[in-house]
Amino acid sequence: MIDYQKLENSLRLLQLQYANYNSADQRPELSELDKEAIKESVIQRFETCYEILWKTLKRYLTEALGLTDTPNSPKPIFRLAFENKLLPSDISQWINYANARIATSHDYSGQKAAETLQITQDFISDAIALYETLTGKTWK
Repeated sequence: MIDYQKLENSLRLLQLQYANYNSADQRPELSELDKEAIKESVIQRFETCYEILWKTLKRYLTEALGLTDTPNSPKPIFRLAFENKLLPSDISQWINYANARIATSHDYSGQKAAETLQITQDFISDAIALYETLTGKTWK
């Protein structure tokens, strides 16, 4: 049996921190350092959620669908999930998420961070839809 709790928790924390990030400019009590910390936290939560998501997806492909010899890296897992009609959006979008994750592993500032923050809402929406597909539960 696949335990989805870690995925659910990481996705919920990403969703909450992303909402916090979006409201930061309307909160005058926050310093620029506070806002920067919130931004960095969103990126870290994206990274964590992404890692948990692809590893959970790998388990689903192996345990629920019975696929053997599943790859041990995200992009091939996403391709396999796309072939099995599990992904809620096109494979190119999931490759974009993978590339963003790779890009942020060394740099939280500047262009790479901005690009990751720009795709975070889409990632959250796609991750929720995938969670619902894998678990059969409605996101609350």
